[in-house]
Amino acid sequence: MDYTGFDFYSQLREPLDKTITSDEYRVFLRELRAVRKRRGLTQADLATRLDETQSFISKCERGERRLDIVELRAFCHAFGVPFPEFVEQLDRKLTGAKPKSRTGGRRRSS
Repeated sequence: MDYTGFDFYSQLREPLDKTITSDEYRVFLRELRAVRKRRGLTQADLATRLDETQSFISKCERGERRLDIVELRAFCHAFGVPFPEFVEQLDRKLTGAKPKSRTGGRRRSS
């Protein structure tokens, strides 16, 4: 896909909040913690899988340490969750959209 000349920021309806305390980032942090907990992992377990400290995981989950996309991908791998799946789920939560049905949007007849 060619993104030459594409201005992402001109597509935004609202000004981009670049702070670590944005509502969207808080949703991201909640989802990050929720996935860890659903997978039955403690912060210490996750830290071991990532070769990090429990303190590092805690700071990431509290938003004191912002994750970049490469680190997020490593978190997903440590969770055992495909990175695209995590991103799609997060996007649904951020947009309030419902997951797509597996039938491709077609309704079954009753």
